[in-house]
Amino acid sequence: MDIDREALLRTFLAESDEYLRALEESLVFVETRPNDEAAIQEIFRLVHNLKGSASCIGLRAITEFTHVLENLLDGIRAGALPVTSGLITLLLESVDALRDMAAIASPGADEMMSPHRAVMDRLAAWQARSGEKNISEPAPPLTQAEIAGSGSQSRTLRVDIGKLDRIMTLTSEIAISRARIKQMIDGLGERHLDGLREVRQEADRLYMELQEQVMKIRMVPVGPAFRQYIRMVRDLARAHGKLATLTLEGEDVDVDTTIVERLREPLTHLLRNALDHGIESPEVRQAKGKDTCGHVLLRARHDAASIVVQVADDGTGLDRESIVQRALATGIISEEQRLADHDIFDLIFRQGFSTAQTVSDLSGRGIGMDIVRRNIEAMRGTVTVESRNGNGTTVTMHLPLTLAIIEGLAVRVSGETYIIPLESVIECLELPIEERRLAREGVINLRGEPVPYVRLREILKRDDNIPHRENVVIVEHKGGRAGLVADTLEGQSQAVIKPLGKPFHDLPGISGTTILGSGRVAIVLDVPALLCGPTNSRWHAR
Repeated sequence: MDIDREALLRTFLAESDEYLRALEESLVFVETRPNDEAAIQEIFRLVHNLKGSASCIGLRAITEFTHVLENLLDGIRAGALPVTSGLITLLLESVDALRDMAAIASPGADEMMSPHRAVMDRLAAWQARSGEKNISEPAPPLTQAEIAGSGSQSRTLRVDIGKLDRIMTLTSEIAISRARIKQMIDGLGERHLDGLREVRQEADRLYMELQEQVMKIRMVPVGPAFRQYIRMVRDLARAHGKLATLTLEGEDVDVDTTIVERLREPLTHLLRNALDHGIESPEVRQAKGKDTCGHVLLRARHDAASIVVQVADDGTGLDRESIVQRALATGIISEEQRLADHDIFDLIFRQGFSTAQTVSDLSGRGIGMDIVRRNIEAMRGTVTVESRNGNGTTVTMHLPLTLAIIEGLAVRVSGETYIIPLESVIECLELPIEERRLAREGVINLRGEPVPYVRLREILKRDDNIPHRENVVIVEHKGGRAGLVADTLEGQSQAVIKPLGKPFHDLPGISGTTILGSGRVAIVLDVPALLCGPTNSRWHAR
């Protein structure tokens, strides 16, 4: 029987990546729970499974390495070796070595490099110390949230992301064709069209079911993406003389796989900032009456048609006065300005802005938070900061569940159709008569609440005559309300977002395009950029 070695290697690489991620997470957990026999047994099981998989396809180097690692873990299981921070660090280095060896084995090579052999020799040397001393301190009791449940295993199938993207593209094209068919049928009149409408309605039902299933396939839990930061937080904190643990909440929250991928860079910057600027050294925390080990929380939850991701720490918090002084020194604000706390904290997202006195390998150059905001807003999301000096900082990101298909409100301005994402829309109303004047912006009275508005035709540089009647779309942004004034409202519809080409990638206020039922192209508006972008630096929702 012929054996497809390349296929076996691909399967091994996928499985080994899962094993090593789980192993990494379990090792960090055991560092704080050294007497947890179930967790130690799970570590041994993961290494044993990895060894068996490598042996089955003849990867001798990985088999030899995991055998030595298995011997060391056997000593831990037997209680002959105490679990210490030094041992956990060595075991995490062995995970890195195995990850490198798996990457080398991917083209079919089978070799142990000298750095990998050096780690293996250190594992063997540590294992030789068995019996020198025993663990004496009991582990704190586990909470129910920390105990891994067996749960029922769902049937899964690995699918190449390229195939999913192709299915998603086809679904998008069907949506466009469906809209065009509806428009054509509605324009033909009533005669002899009952049967055609019935067929179209049945096709709509099938399409919606297909779209729902495709979207479910693309939805993945955020847990695996979040868990990769457990090791990073532990290692970075220790490298800078600090102690910190990462707690995860909402690991079962599902979100589009594209969102998960594009969240990686913002989360990395936020966690590094929390460790550098937020979490204090153990000595400082002890002097403040805090636990010497800092705590960082990474949380996800659903909020209507969006996902909320938060990064919170219990560190020193943002220094309001330092931010103000830095902003004054750089000319961002003037002495006369009186800003609320949320406006002051918003300054940290400006490019090049930093209050750090020195530049470290973690932060201090003033580019991290700028990257966070740009990446989040590129996903049609928003990011806000809350902080209390001495009591930590919380960064909250609101994101759409998917980037492919959205529900939108079509509006018309100067003869062109634009799409406003429905997730931002609260209500629509006619612009009051007293506001129908030649002004770019203003304020309307919405049931006793003042709501600022801005004319889309002014932002979009449309210089034709203002119609006698205009409409206001009330949108929500940063917890406040604002109005976008359009000529007419065309109604709600699904919009398949098409990305702009490179020459138009950085156009402010535009997140993409879509094809209407008429076959014409419409621009999808970026509400946060329209309200708070460079063209509206004087204007904010409230």
